[in-house]
Amino acid sequence: MTAAGTLTRTGRGSRLVGLGALLLLAAVAVLLSLGLGAQALHPAEVWQALVHPDGSDATAVVRELRGPRTVLGVLVGLALGAAGALMQGHTRNPIADPGLLGVSAGASLAVVLAISIFKINDFHGYVWFAFAGALVASVLVFSLGAAGAGGPTPVTLALAGMALSALFASFTSSILINDPDTLSVFRFWVVGSLAGRDYATAWAVLPFIVAGLIVAAINAPALNALGLGEDVARALGQNIVVARTLGVTAIVLLAGAATAAVGPLAFAGLIVPHIARVLTGPDHRWLVPFAALLGVSLVLIADVAGRLIASPAELQTGIVLAFVGAPFFIWLVRRIRMVRL
Repeated sequence: MTAAGTLTRTGRGSRLVGLGALLLLAAVAVLLSLGLGAQALHPAEVWQALVHPDGSDATAVVRELRGPRTVLGVLVGLALGAAGALMQGHTRNPIADPGLLGVSAGASLAVVLAISIFKINDFHGYVWFAFAGALVASVLVFSLGAAGAGGPTPVTLALAGMALSALFASFTSSILINDPDTLSVFRFWVVGSLAGRDYATAWAVLPFIVAGLIVAAINAPALNALGLGEDVARALGQNIVVARTLGVTAIVLLAGAATAAVGPLAFAGLIVPHIARVLTGPDHRWLVPFAALLGVSLVLIADVAGRLIASPAELQTGIVLAFVGAPFFIWLVRRIRMVRL
């Protein structure tokens, strides 16, 4: 066996070990999510409630209150982690997150319109508007970014996303300023939280997230070639337009479904790809699954922290992630600036 083959096997083996460790970390986060809160439960009680429900208070807490938000946290974490890795890979922008394609702004505007015009105050009603808004916004961004002679590029996609996000945000603000009733409903969604959701919400977004993860896995190898430059990628046989289209499709499905279900969770898609990159290097075939699993742990641990910090009340997941993500973002920007200097 050659030295190169030995190194390749060693690298693959260490990444498989890392993937197993992240699976274990995600399992621990799930256990914490089911067991901790205003009423702390022993792991044995959690297991008993899951395997042998007996109608006790512990069973009700685990299966009816914490179970839905934990399942949704797993789905949203997978979606935002994978979407963040794809977004940073396609834009070659280390401070990009899924919201750069206008997903959050489009979803927010659609929710506001659903509440204000159609008087839909039920979460299960406007979640579909949120997903539709994210989808329309992303399609518009991709269409504008592809309008030039060179087709969609990281720069044109980022500029189009920023422009449309600002436009949608202005529309959203103008409606909310003149409609206090809509604002009172909208603020519970826009803060970003896993609370108040049920299994029906998880089932509603599950097909989109599964489809997005499949497309992301298909798209990941092409990102390795695109990272070398579009000319090199073409020389290696990559179809640039197809690769970009698949990437945007995966981002829309993943980020759109996650945002529709729990509202915007800022920084989740920004933080985990950088942590995953430290573990895997630039190979997106490993980076995407690592980021997805890290996303699960981050979202669930942030949700648990929100319950414990303000117990017996609760601090929303989006607020906890902002406290964690803002310092990370500042450090990242300063680090990038220093590298350029």
